[in-house]
Amino acid sequence: MNLWMVNNLSKLKCTQFLSEDIQKVRIAVIGDVMLDSYFYGEVKRISPEAPVPVNRIKKVESVLGGAANVAANLARLECQVFIGGVTGNDENRRVLEGKLAEIGVDYLGLIKSDERSTITKMRVLGANQQMLRLDFEEVDDLNKTETKKLEEWFEELLKAGLDGVIISDYAKGVCSDNFCAWAINAAHKANVPVLVDPKGANWDKYAGCDFITPNLKEMCEAGNQQVENEDEAVLRVAEAARKHYKIKNVVVTRSEKGMTLVGDNRTVIHSPATALEVFDVSGAGDTVAASLLAGIAGKLSLEESIYMANKAAGIVVGKVGTYPVAREELLKDLIDEEHRSAKDYSALSWNEILLLVKNWRDCEEKIVFTNGCFDILHVGHISYLEEAAKLGNRLVIGLNSDKSVNRLKGSTRPLVNEVDRAKILSSLAFVDGVVLFDEDTPAELIKKIKPDILVKGGDYKEDEVVGREDAGEVKILSFEDGYSTTGLIEKIANLVREGKL
Repeated sequence: MNLWMVNNLSKLKCTQFLSEDIQKVRIAVIGDVMLDSYFYGEVKRISPEAPVPVNRIKKVESVLGGAANVAANLARLECQVFIGGVTGNDENRRVLEGKLAEIGVDYLGLIKSDERSTITKMRVLGANQQMLRLDFEEVDDLNKTETKKLEEWFEELLKAGLDGVIISDYAKGVCSDNFCAWAINAAHKANVPVLVDPKGANWDKYAGCDFITPNLKEMCEAGNQQVENEDEAVLRVAEAARKHYKIKNVVVTRSEKGMTLVGDNRTVIHSPATALEVFDVSGAGDTVAASLLAGIAGKLSLEESIYMANKAAGIVVGKVGTYPVAREELLKDLIDEEHRSAKDYSALSWNEILLLVKNWRDCEEKIVFTNGCFDILHVGHISYLEEAAKLGNRLVIGLNSDKSVNRLKGSTRPLVNEVDRAKILSSLAFVDGVVLFDEDTPAELIKKIKPDILVKGGDYKEDEVVGREDAGEVKILSFEDGYSTTGLIEKIANLVREGKL
């Protein structure tokens, strides 16, 4: 069994993908498109006509639902998105078009039918409690004309080039047995991966797909057995279904246990839940499907894609209602996690710090830079660095290498080598990155980072600060009196001379 763990390099690749490449990914979503309408009101009396509450409506809101919510998740991640399905030729269709156009989703694949109404779920809420739900739908498989139009649209997209396909099945008619099998086969002929968000216990129509994303309840239904939410039990039922339906990867979402992927060659990936609090799981499955396939389509590895999807789901369940995650929000969450868990208390390479800086800047975070030898870290250094960190969102320290310190301070320095100095500085909670430089000054490093704020300690004048022309602004902070590395060294030397050490 290949049990994968997400390492620091994988996390860095996820942030790089979200920062640089996700906008190039082209994904088609095919399935049951819906409109979710919410009527919010207040209840203060009972109707005189019948023993029912009277809800005085104060706000009406409509959001994308079903396969359209999957498309919304992809669009918010800034993928190029194309959606196919069938709707009525009615007012709710026009509402759908407006909402899809607003987020940049191409809806040319939504077939209009005079024989159907657009699937709409209307919810009436009073005092934040759902009082009533009304469903407007006709549940029928596509007719020959609708199927032909949808197939022609999909074939044209495949010719133009796709990176991935999601089949979002809500058992409303689009994802019939014949159509699903045809779509999976057509995508595979074009070497395009297919992810299925399934519905129902019979997965025959999904046979051969690359990914399927059931929740634990759906997994148990498909496996025709009830199992506890424990690793071995989930692995057993998922592997049995994977083999039976010849599916490459089964990804089970497991609520508070996160998610588990069971794939070819006994590959297993466990990704624990990341949400601190769970408010609402609505739409979390759509988020997992969208972010997982976005990663796969963008050539991330299985473990990297699972990690990214799990982080996205963790954001969604911490919100109330259906909530497509924005690229910037997920990117910021990944960067914060990277900072919390990926710090191995060592210096970063120039390439690593430049990538992090780019990601932070994409999240509109203010970058602070300072530099120094920091040979024997003392309270004066800590106070100075704390004050520098408060000036922005991210603090980067340029650290003189041993060779640089030797040239600047003399042959006996540094007393603490560069590896240990970097580890000590990196362990400080308010430090986001430490990077070594060999030159006498950090001018070249500052030119590459281009910090928003360049901080220098002491009695410098602004026009004397090296690198000032490549920074947004310069701040001079005074050192705390009574603390210096030179002073500590002299004190130790005096104690040795006096025979007290």
